[in-house]
Amino acid sequence: MEKNLRNILVVSFGFFFNFTAFGGLQNLQSSLYSEGGLGVATLSTIYGSMMLSSMFLSPLLIKKFGCKWTMVGSMSCYLTFSLANFYANWYTLIPTSILLGLGAAPLWASQCTYITIVGNLQAKKEKKLGKDVVNQYFGVFFLVFQSSGVCGNLISSLVFSQTPTHVTIPDSQLQSCGAKDCLMATVASNNTSKPSKQLIYTLLSIFNGSSILAILLLIVFLESVEDRMENEREAGPRSPPLWSTLLATFMLFKNDKRLRLLILLPLYSGMNQGFMNGEYTKSFATCALGIHFVGYVMICFSGASSLCSLLYGKISKYTGRAALFALGAVIHFSCFITLLLWHPNPAHLPVFFIIPGLWGMADAVWQTQNNALYGVLFVRNKEAAFANYRLGESLGYVIAFGYSSFLCVSTKLGILLGVLTVTMMAYGIVEYLEPKTTNKSVATEEKSQAEKEEMKTEV
Repeated sequence: MEKNLRNILVVSFGFFFNFTAFGGLQNLQSSLYSEGGLGVATLSTIYGSMMLSSMFLSPLLIKKFGCKWTMVGSMSCYLTFSLANFYANWYTLIPTSILLGLGAAPLWASQCTYITIVGNLQAKKEKKLGKDVVNQYFGVFFLVFQSSGVCGNLISSLVFSQTPTHVTIPDSQLQSCGAKDCLMATVASNNTSKPSKQLIYTLLSIFNGSSILAILLLIVFLESVEDRMENEREAGPRSPPLWSTLLATFMLFKNDKRLRLLILLPLYSGMNQGFMNGEYTKSFATCALGIHFVGYVMICFSGASSLCSLLYGKISKYTGRAALFALGAVIHFSCFITLLLWHPNPAHLPVFFIIPGLWGMADAVWQTQNNALYGVLFVRNKEAAFANYRLGESLGYVIAFGYSSFLCVSTKLGILLGVLTVTMMAYGIVEYLEPKTTNKSVATEEKSQAEKEEMKTEV
């Protein structure tokens, strides 16, 4: 196997094992720790602190420690959170949630930077377009990564299935499920009894083992991309000082009009994932079927997202990214309209799985194409660009969790419809402007190169 693809697979499986643990825990937080709202507070803290790390930490850490060791250190923050769940209370979960959030943005920014650099190195080696190889590598990554959702939810479902979970949903409760859920109706709880501590500790042991395996995998098998770059390119200018790198996140957003428009893509991505992980599982699946169906519903979402991630990475060079973005938008528009009109009922069992499957197909577009788009458009400012990306996605999660407790589900779907519409308009503007920007950039580089050659001739 060629070296670059091997490194991509190492990163992919590192994330697979890390997010098998975190994804499974994240989906269970609000159910396991509902007393006093600890579970929801934990999730809000994670994404709030992730916003801070997106603004300040990501470019600095990547520049200081490199992509590999930034990923290793960040995954260690996830491990502390997993360990804290063995003794879950406000004094253990909230501090480790802050630590996890601080490590999350550097983890994703370093991963995106690593894949973009390796993709461009491979493209140079094969004399291909960089964007095509980067797209393909992101497709491979998200195929493996999204499978973690299937694995994590399957593990939790199998462990907790040892406790009987048969429930009968009364008709009075079904009337307030779905888009009609306004958190105002008096609805009998259909949550089953909390799993025993023995089952919880069994699940936590599996998840912590998975987190440790992810860290070891990167330490032992992942090659440092910075070493590769030094070996494969001529010596260039010295790296800018750290304070300059720290400011780069803000300066890129301020100076690049494309980034100000494209920030809506990760914002929408965070909001729609927040809806699927929170509102759909609670107001549709749990309300109409019971909490024991949540894991299986999310397996359908993750499985579709995983398979389509590989597909989109393969076909993007033939279809172009605009066609895939249009496909994702149409699918999500269709899902939103369906959820607004549909009245959930156990008799409609296949629909509960079809909708998250379609949602996953669209989510694969945002995951693969958003990352590839940022990597291609901001190739000279990768660290700062991906830090802005994670800032936008974190803000989307925070917004989704922020209005979760006081808006009707129908209102939340309306908000998603509006945000998606504005997002696609902004993306269309960038696609229209991009050829002009690219041509201007090429002309500037050619002029700069000509001036350098002229200076050499004079000397």
